[in-house]
Amino acid sequence: MTFQDKEGGQRGRTLVDWRPEDETFWKDRGHAIATRNLWISIPCLLLAFSVWMVWSVVVARLPAIGFEYTTDQLFWLAALPGLSGATLRIFYSFMIPIFGGRLWTTFSTASLLLPAIGIGVAVQNPDTSYLVFLVLALLCGFGGGNFASSMANIAYFFPKKTKGNALALNAGLGNLGVSVMQFVVPIVITIGVFGAIGGGPQELADGSRLWLQNAGFVWVPFIVVSVIAAWFGMNDIADAKASLSNQLTILQRKHNWIMCVLYTGTFGSFIGYSAGFPLLMKTQFPEVNVLQYAFLGPLVGALSRAATGWVSDRYGGGRVTFWVFLGMAIAVFSVLQFLPQDNGAGNFWGFFSCFMALFFLTGVGNASTFQMIPSIMQQEIPRLHPDIGEADTHRQAEMEGAAIIAFTSAIAAYGAFFIPKAYGTSISMTGGPAAALWCFLTFYVVCVVITWVFYTRKNAPVPC
Repeated sequence: MTFQDKEGGQRGRTLVDWRPEDETFWKDRGHAIATRNLWISIPCLLLAFSVWMVWSVVVARLPAIGFEYTTDQLFWLAALPGLSGATLRIFYSFMIPIFGGRLWTTFSTASLLLPAIGIGVAVQNPDTSYLVFLVLALLCGFGGGNFASSMANIAYFFPKKTKGNALALNAGLGNLGVSVMQFVVPIVITIGVFGAIGGGPQELADGSRLWLQNAGFVWVPFIVVSVIAAWFGMNDIADAKASLSNQLTILQRKHNWIMCVLYTGTFGSFIGYSAGFPLLMKTQFPEVNVLQYAFLGPLVGALSRAATGWVSDRYGGGRVTFWVFLGMAIAVFSVLQFLPQDNGAGNFWGFFSCFMALFFLTGVGNASTFQMIPSIMQQEIPRLHPDIGEADTHRQAEMEGAAIIAFTSAIAAYGAFFIPKAYGTSISMTGGPAAALWCFLTFYVVCVVITWVFYTRKNAPVPC
């Protein structure tokens, strides 16, 4: 561990001299430090998403090991991690300036051990009640909460010219945890990975065996390693400190609420579709082994987010966001054409292909909306506070931009609850998910209009 005095720019693990917009400073010291923090943050966030969404796979297998729940009960279990994760994000949004990125990343990553171990224990007991599963679903929300604090933390480390790409990498490769989970869990639950320590298998009706507890246990060693890396490898930034009251200023910012709507359209869709995709495929195409394909949607969305941050940095986040929402509306309309309807079998591959396009667009939109937020605040703060100096203006814009990034991610995360629940409600009331999908399509059209009015039309209030 390096200890330097204030003049050396660092005290313990706290950076007391942090000037990423200074090109000389960035080249000499800043880039290396910021990159190290980013590459520790990414696996922590990947694990958070894995634990948050692991319930979507576990739920799909509960009936096979003897837990007899209705379709609506199963969709409730799939939706609850989204509800708790989104709610926790509201609080996590403000934690970095209060506790520091290093301490909070360490603590929040360690909290993932509770649901990971809890799932492993509960699924082995055939007498586990539905209430216990509801509680475990809510605890998985710890993973969802981590995104808000992680993004706020990384936003402080990078200059404006590379902030969009850095946030896209952190979020995109973090989002990859959903796909990693949906790929890894179906494999590890078929083998006794941990031997006698992990417990015995569950016998299925066809004579095969599952170790469903491995869906939780498999993450434990990786969580422990990431906790250690965060504590010893990450930094706090002294200038990033702010009280809760200072951060709550964002609740008065009109563009905070506008971006909440737009990010709900992109990330809310990504995480909601990820949570509901396995069960949606299972209910609409029961003849398909959905766990062979479910991981591909989140994989496409995560990689497109990580790979396209530079597009928004170059062409403008607002422009990219406008075309993303237009494309998403078309993709949902296309999905509707391939659903089983009027006693028809539907077309799985047409349905699946359109959903892959939808996942891809959510990833691009996730990157573009987050690129917009710092740009918006850099324009808004000088207008709102014309009496403060340049340095204070920049500091205020950075603080509010980071807080808005975290807060919008909190509101958008409710998509992980509402989309699976909308599927379940639509199926129970109408016999299929089409009604829910029509609602999603309408929302994307509204987002197209909002983006055009505020950010992309000629003479837009805040062009970006």
